[in-house]
Amino acid sequence: MSRQRRRDTAPELALRRALHARGRRFRVDCPIPGMPRRRADVLFTRAKVAVFVDGCFWHVCPLHSTSPVSNGAWWAAKLERNQQRDAQTAAHLEDLGWKVVRIWEHVPANEAADLVEAMLASVRQDGPHRGA
Repeated sequence: MSRQRRRDTAPELALRRALHARGRRFRVDCPIPGMPRRRADVLFTRAKVAVFVDGCFWHVCPLHSTSPVSNGAWWAAKLERNQQRDAQTAAHLEDLGWKVVRIWEHVPANEAADLVEAMLASVRQDGPHRGA
């Protein structure tokens, strides 16, 4: 597990390139306010939008997740904790007034960028915050 990249994965880089090409500026791999050791992949601080690019295995994608056979009970508990941590992080951010976008790694970069753009547009319409 120590060899797994925590940041700058191929899906993250593709999403960031697509957003940058659309003129969006953002922060990368930022700590989550009030939650030590938790980080957002992409953060639009002015708009208060946090984007997470989740790996299909590590976050249990409904389409592509697999269950390891070797040491299965340990892996099941590990992946369950990952899902709980994701839910806690999203709830914490939403309590602070942030919007959370979770994107699976298998979603093409342009579709993922469309999802982020839609959230940024809805924030711009709904709240007192201006776009990012």
